[in-house]
Amino acid sequence: LVKYQTSGDTTGDYTSVVGYAGIIIKRVEISPLVRLAKETVETYVKEGKTPKPEELTPEMKGKAGVFVSIHKFGGLRGCIGTFEPTQPNVAEETIANAISSATRDPRFPPIAPSELNDLSYSVDVLSAPEPIDSQDQLDPKKYGVIVESGFRRGLLLPDLEGVDTVDYQIETCRQKAGIAPDEPVKLYRFEVKRYK
Repeated sequence: LVKYQTSGDTTGDYTSVVGYAGIIIKRVEISPLVRLAKETVETYVKEGKTPKPEELTPEMKGKAGVFVSIHKFGGLRGCIGTFEPTQPNVAEETIANAISSATRDPRFPPIAPSELNDLSYSVDVLSAPEPIDSQDQLDPKKYGVIVESGFRRGLLLPDLEGVDTVDYQIETCRQKAGIAPDEPVKLYRFEVKRYK
């Protein structure tokens, strides 16, 4: 709000006034990866087609695991990703995981065309997971975690609402993977670059 004034400020008569406000609205620049995820979901849901990015920005050219999260009115509506790259580049990884988040997250029905205007997106590009010796090397705000036992793996991204302790982070990963609390596990941590 730059300025607020009423007609009474000019005339001195405040019995019946009209208010005026001066507001600056900043244009929010959307990340190219988030735009790609959004356009992918919209094209796929409306037309059943998978778009190809016209131009790869620097962050799209590398190879990395990617998670695409879709929210509706602030609540999670879909989240699917890969913790290691499965596609030739981050752009293709984003496209594949955006479609999966919109249509294959088992916790939710596929996104309908009527929902598209109510959705917001984030894209997390993961660093390579590194093995750690102790949960003392974790921080739920900074590091995501992978808990592994045999072929079972559970993953949790960093800096998630409601995940405030390392113990809760590991417990959640164990539950996701079906690993019992007393089973020995290998721990890995990773960082993300989050695009909104």
